[in-house]
Amino acid sequence: MNLKELKEMVELMNQNGLTELEVERDGMKVRLKRTPDNMVTMQPASFAVPSIPVAPKAAPVAAAPASEAPKAESKDHLKEIKSPMVGTFYRAPSPESAPFVEIGQTVEVGQVVCIVEAMKLMNEIKSEVRGKVVEITVDNAEPVEFGQTLFRVDPAK
Repeated sequence: MNLKELKEMVELMNQNGLTELEVERDGMKVRLKRTPDNMVTMQPASFAVPSIPVAPKAAPVAAAPASEAPKAESKDHLKEIKSPMVGTFYRAPSPESAPFVEIGQTVEVGQVVCIVEAMKLMNEIKSEVRGKVVEITVDNAEPVEFGQTLFRVDPAK
């Protein structure tokens, strides 16, 4: 379904005084529902997604000793892997699976590094750079914004 079709459905609801409309086409089901303040909301109704429990947050890591400080200062050369959409960040394909990547691991171009769930769809996020993962900036099951940095990678030389 495209935006034009959705607009036509909203017009149909308005013209006929409908409070709810559900349409199924090509295996996709959409439910439009009018709220008491006349706002129309859309709910995708036919996608089954496995639940992924929230992992406990890790304890903060102690600051690096002063002898390592000069190495950590320059992060200008690091490449960022950013979220291409708004959604929920998951480090692993399922709760019982190991994370796609860990800090210190080398990733290749095209390698899946995480999943961002958006509107009940699981979207694999792939690395666009080859290098060593030096930072994971988001906790598992946390919401992310479009363009938000998910990983920092030290590119391969």
